[in-house]
Parts: sequence; C-alpha cells; structure tokens
Amino acid sequence: MFSLDWIYYAISWILLTWHSAWDAIGVPAGAALGTNWSWILAIIFLVVTVRVILFPIFVKQIKSQRAMQALQPKVKELQEKHKGDRETLQKEMMELYRKEKANPLMGCLPMFLQIPVFLGLFHVLRRLDPFKPEDKKTLYGWAVDQFNSASQAKLFTAPLSGKFGSTAEELARLGANGTTVKVIAGILVLLMMASTYLTSRQMILKTGWAEDPQQKMIQRLMLYGIPLSLLISGAIFPIGVIIYWVTNNLFTLGQQQWVLRKYPPPPTPGRTGATGVTGPRGPAQPAKAGGLFGRKAVPAPVKQASITPKVAGPKPGAKPTNQKKGRPAKRQG
Repeated sequence: MFSLDWIYYAISWILLTWHSAWDAIGVPAGAALGTNWSWILAIIFLVVTVRVILFPIFVKQIKSQRAMQALQPKVKELQEKHKGDRETLQKEMMELYRKEKANPLMGCLPMFLQIPVFLGLFHVLRRLDPFKPEDKKTLYGWAVDQFNSASQAKLFTAPLSGKFGSTAEELARLGANGTTVKVIAGILVLLMMASTYLTSRQMILKTGWAEDPQQKMIQRLMLYGIPLSLLISGAIFPIGVIIYWVTNNLFTLGQQQWVLRKYPPPPTPGRTGATGVTGPRGPAQPAKAGGLFGRKAVPAPVKQASITPKVAGPKPGAKPTNQKKGRPAKRQG
C-alpha cells in the first residue's frame, strides 16, 4: 500500500522550522489577543515556501494557457469541420495540441501539486490532540513539547485543530467553546470561498473564456463549482487548514497579477481596444451617426453657391441699348 508518510514528514519539518524561526526572532509564544501568532505565521510561511517551490510550474501554466488561447481559432475550425463526429474531433484536437506543444491539463497542474500539501497539513493538524499518548506525539519528527504547544495553539481562542463541524466531545478535549469555534471557522470558510472564486475569476478575465466546450466546462467548474463545494466540505476542515487555504489564495491573487502584468496576453479575438477586433459582446460596431452621447446629429447647413444673375441678351429686332449710362454724348465736330 502506498504510504503518505513522506508528505507528513515534509509538512511537519517545514512547519516546525518556521515555528522555531519565529520563536528565535521573538514572536510571542503566548496567546496575544487569544492567538498564538508563532503557529499562525508558521502556517502562512508554509504557503510561501510551497509557492516559491512551485513558481516555475506556475509560469509554465501561464504559458500553456496562452498557447491554448492562441489555438482557439484552429480549434473552432476543427469543431465546424467535424461537427457531429465527436470521436474524430477529439483525435484531431489531441493531434493539434501535440503538434503545437500545448497541454490542456497544464492549467490545473499547480493546483493538483498542492493537493498533497493540503492533505498532509490536514492530517498533521487533525492529530493535534493533547490527550494522545507520548509515543504518538513524536510521529513525523515532532518533539513532545512542540506537539503540546501546537495542540494548544489558537486563533482568537479557537483551536487550530477545531472545525465548524466539531462534535461536543472533540471540543471538550480541546477545551474550546463551541460557539467561538463555529463563528471563527464560519468566517474563514466564507473567506475561503470568496478568495477561491476571485482567483479563478481573475485568471479567466485576463485570458478569456475558452472556445473548446471541454475547456469551457473546466473553467466554469473552477469558477463556480469549487467555491460552492467548499460551503459543505469546509465544515470538516480544521481552522489551521482553512488559514492555509485562504493564505494560498491571497498569494495566488498577487502572483497572478504580477505574472499577467509582466507577461501580458497577446491581442486575440475577444479583446476590445483595436479596430476590427471582436469584443466580448460581439463584433465592434461602427460609431452611430447620432453623436458621442446618442444625441440626434443635426446636419450641417449646405452652403449654397452664390449665383450671379445672368443678363438677358437683346431680343431680335430690338433697338440696342447704350451700356455706358451717365456719360455725356460725344460732340460732333
């Protein structure tokens, strides 16, 4: 059977290293404002450590999404060409991705790689029971005093191993108030849902919705499905795990913003700002003749050319008129 002990050892080592570092710096070990800040900071910097390690993969994720975005016109052509033949369409698309070296799964890779970290932290925090036997406290490289300190760590008097769905027996073993745990855990679950939604929304707004139905379904699942699922699953997450999740999402928001600014996506259909570019609501329309704010344009007055009245010529047989009026008649000699 495959053992996950190596993950538990790795997570424990990072946690304990950061906790020792904050203790050495002088972060109060006691509960200030009902919070053991050295353990909170240890969880936060566990996130920083993992994200620094995964940063190169995150950059590859952005590049892969750009490649997928550039291939959307070709994907659309294949969909029109093989309409109704899903099997052939899938083969053609996989050949296209292979030829262009684009991986549709790369967009989810960083999230998948963080799942073992999440599960490892979940397991480590779940076992922080102060009534465990001494030999159980020293698992995964923990010392007894470190285990006792972590099992008593709190966030605003709510134990880090407490959950929204903790039973009365579990709360009694942790010496926690049920109402306080539910309030703190409930607020953190809402923050977890909101930050998860915002990270997905930020990426989709920057890169655009996929044309491929399968990719679009994955985007919708990440945008709406995962945050909604956290409303239920969040009840079984220890408070320390939710702190990790929220911190990870906030880190992702900042990291995505930096990467997307440094490597802006190329102009593609679906983006506005250029002549003839299709916007999110359809093709760009020419400006109406009604003016900038929709007022009815008043046509400019047409300049009439000045017309010099023509002098009618003498009628046939009429006596010619003297054009030089006002001059004295020439005297005959």
